Amino acid sequence: MKVLAINGSHRPGHNTAAMLNTVLDEVKAEGFETELIELYEHEIKLCKSCNKCLIKPECSIKDDDMAMIIEKLLAADAIILGSPVYFGNVSGIMKIFIDRSRSMHMCKNALDGKIGAALTHAGLRNGGQEMTQMILERFLQCHGLHVVEARDPETGIFNGGPLGTMFDSMAGENIKWKKDVSEDTLTLKTCSSLGKNIVRVLKQK
Repeated sequence: MKVLAINGSHRPGHNTAAMLNTVLDEVKAEGFETELIELYEHEIKLCKSCNKCLIKPECSIKDDDMAMIIEKLLAADAIILGSPVYFGNVSGIMKIFIDRSRSMHMCKNALDGKIGAALTHAGLRNGGQEMTQMILERFLQCHGLHVVEARDPETGIFNGGPLGTMFDSMAGENIKWKKDVSEDTLTLKTCSSLGKNIVRVLKQK
């Protein structure tokens, strides 16, 4: 089985990627194949709204990397989406990816029955993570995926989705920021729990 992670950060290899890789580490430990796609490193053109995918399940745009990404999505057993929050919503490149996925949904749900999960990261403690998480999970559900969240399989504690933040504490009127997500112990624990839960659900299939 294969688990595919999609990073919607405009900074490949940084906090959102670290969160996704923490999930994937748990998956790899159980012998599953994993892959991380950094959307920012690929050319994904804007949806033209030509609506050809309403008639036939394919996209009219042929000269970018979306077709390759779709092949990987179709081959995966589980898909994890990660997005930073720049302004209360998914990142720009993630939204383009979402729009361009219409060819897998409008005629039929080509991803139906797969396992899905999502995670987000933002600067502030309440920086739009929950709304962005809802958008990502709703997107997965629209495609027919069964959304898995972070329930610790050892303790049974339900953690929801991994919602990271750079906020650390207040020192008087000044905000103290974490250096990066490696200092966010709770978020990384939740990512690990999500990975374990994905493995548990995949083994039940």
